[in-house]
This record gives sequence, C-alpha cells and structure tokens, in this order.
Amino acid sequence: MVACQARAAPGRKAGAACAAAGAVWQRGAVTDSAPLDVDLALLGGGGAASLLLAALDRHGVRDLRIAVVDPVRRRGQDRTWAFWGDPSADLDPLLSASWRQVEVATPARRRVLDLTPLRYAMLRSGPVYDRAAEAERRLDAIRIVAPAEAVTDDGARVVVRTGDGRVVRAGWVLDSRPRPPARAGRTIWLQHFRGWWLESDRPAFDPRRAVLMDFRTPQPARGVSFGYVLPVSDRYALVEYTEFSPGLLTDAGYDRALVDYRDLLGLDPAGLRVREVENGVIPMTDAPFAARPSARVVRLGTAGGATRPSTGFTFSAMYRQADQVARALAAGQPPVPKPAYPARHRWMDAVALRALDRGGVGGPEFFDRLFDRNPPERVLRFLDGVTTPAEEIAIMNSTRLLPMIAATAGDAAHRVRDRLRPARPAPAIPAAVVGGPLRPVSDAET
Repeated sequence: MVACQARAAPGRKAGAACAAAGAVWQRGAVTDSAPLDVDLALLGGGGAASLLLAALDRHGVRDLRIAVVDPVRRRGQDRTWAFWGDPSADLDPLLSASWRQVEVATPARRRVLDLTPLRYAMLRSGPVYDRAAEAERRLDAIRIVAPAEAVTDDGARVVVRTGDGRVVRAGWVLDSRPRPPARAGRTIWLQHFRGWWLESDRPAFDPRRAVLMDFRTPQPARGVSFGYVLPVSDRYALVEYTEFSPGLLTDAGYDRALVDYRDLLGLDPAGLRVREVENGVIPMTDAPFAARPSARVVRLGTAGGATRPSTGFTFSAMYRQADQVARALAAGQPPVPKPAYPARHRWMDAVALRALDRGGVGGPEFFDRLFDRNPPERVLRFLDGVTTPAEEIAIMNSTRLLPMIAATAGDAAHRVRDRLRPARPAPAIPAAVVGGPLRPVSDAET
C-alpha cells in the first residue's frame, strides 16, 4: 500500500487531508473504495473538460484537490473543432491549419472573404487530449475511469456516486457530460454531419482558403444544407456534408450526400482515399440549458449553453468558459463562468431559428445576405457572441424585414403560451449515425 499523498488545502494539515480523503493515491488513480474528498470534481473528459484542465494548469492552480470522473480515457483524433479568432499563443501550437480567407458559395455566386484581422482555424482532438493529460499530471488530479451515475448537491458539498461503486465528495462539480435542455424548445433542430478526410494522389485542394459554407448542395424540404472543405494541404482535406434540420439522415444518406458534394467539387474519385470518417450531432434549439442545475454543480460545454443555437458552433464559448473558471479558481472565487452568450443573442437566435424552420427565410439566402451586407469580421464576431448592440442592429438590418417581424411576433406569442402551460420535457439529443468500415470513395456510391 502506498502512503497517502493528498495535498492539504490552505489552512489544513497534510495528515488531516489524507484522513479526509480516505483514499490511496498512486500515479493519479484511486486504488481504494473509501470516499474521496476533493475540492473540485470534473464529470466527463471530452473537449470542455480537456480545455478546463489545460486552463487550470495555464493559470497556475496548484492548491486544489481535483478528481476527473469519466468512463474512458480520451486519446487520438475523434473529432475536429473549427473556430475563428485572433492568433493565440496558447492554441496556435495545437492547430492543424488556419486560413485568412474563406469561401461562401450559393447557386448564384461564390464569394471569397478576407477575415483579417481574424482567421479561421482547425483544431483536432488529439493535441487537445494530449495537453489535458499532461495538465492532469501536473495538477496531480485523480482519475476515476467510471461513469458518474448519481450527483447529489446538499448546498455545502456534492456527492458523486460512480458506476463502479465509488463515492466522491466535492466542494464543486463541473459537469460537461451531454445533457438535454431543461425543457423543450419552441424550435428543435439538429446540426448533423458526416465528414471524410480525403487524401488525393495529386493536388486537388487549395490550402490557402477554407470553404466555410457551400450552399450549392440540394436543400432539404425543411432545413438547410451545405458543404464544407478544410484543406490541410493541396492533397489532404476534410470534406464534410452538414444539415441544419429536425431529423437525421441514414448512413447511406450521408454517404450519398458526400458523393454528390465530391462530384460538385470536381474531385476525381479514382485518385481519392478516405483516411478517416467523422460523424456528429449538435443541438440547435432555443430551449434553455441549465448551466447551474444546483448550488455547487456547474455545467460546461453544450450542456452549459456553449453551443450557439443558430450555427452549432461551440469551441470558442467552451474555451472562454474554461478560462473564466480557471481564473476564478486561481483567485479563490467560485468556479462559475459567465453565460456563454448574451441574452439578446439567444433571443435573436430564437427568432432566426423560427424564421428558418417556418420557411420565412431560406438558409442560403439568410447567410448570403449576412455576408453580403456586413464585413466578414462583424458576421463572425456576431456568430461568436462578442458583438456590440450597434453591430447587432446592423446585422439585423441586413435580413429580410417582413419574415423576421413575423418570426419575432410568433416567438413572442409562443413565449406567452409557454408561461401558461406546463413545461414539456426536452427530447433526448440523438446519437450520430455511424457507418461501417472505411472503403474507397468510389465504392460509397453503391
């Protein structure tokens, strides 16, 4: 048996800390079933938790006892995040690629946008998980490889019971596990997608620019679709088909859409190989997510409202949340981040989603007008939730007036009805449709 190495919180003796923890520590893992007392428990180990661990390390948080509760150890490339912003000394070493120019295409035209001083960036999960693992080691965090199955907050501390029978008692819980909204929304859409990492025998992509939105894809009867190209080099790129709509496609439906988009791009299937496949589902809804379901439980990531309802973009808000929580803890303050987006942005998103869902405006037209009538930087900063009210008025003025007035009135009436009737439970967020083993691109057509 290894001697207890629990660190004492400020004002406590090390021996008392060990007795309170009641756990045997060895290389950051719990090896005894006695209850474990910690200052901070992280539930979930995906993107939000990984960014938080790195932020705690970056801000020099060293006097907290931390536990990470997650049923798997995250490694390798299981997802790709894309975001825009200024160059960052923190994230730049992790990026797979970034672009100062992006393309937005509709059936009528193709527009190349200069994002200066911003840039569009791609970050794969592997470097994020690696950095988090190193931060976890430096923080002396305890890793519990099990699901958190019950969370009880009595206002003074939180008791977490894991799937393998262990008990963690925490001062605060930061929960990034997927959770449905607190109640059903007025509009319930999904951003769902499949992407192929394509390798070409010959130069086939322009690494100087990304394709942000290509609306030349066939549009669904209810929803929006577009293609997406993130080139790492002239021979390697992520090519993706995305829909904003109420329901998912079939496995064959996603492959068919990608084959069609490949052909639209003029790519020769004989010279292409699918090296990886990515699938995903992200909620797009005006339903509220309970960012703080109890006194000492704080949710992060999508469950904490980090996903922008009108676009599905999440990474920038997750990064802000992680930084705010780490700064607060470093200053001895409660680990509660600001709302991911201002209330006025959530209202504008609700109106935009309603207009798109009810057919008042078409998706290609809506986004085309935004980029046509505003500087690209303003549009991207708006989608990121960091614009000023004056900039937002300019954004709203670039949309079609009558459909948006109708959507605003409909949203207001729906809010009144919501107050007068019992809240409806939110539907569960469906899992992504995952296909079979990799196969040559040309075979995906049959």
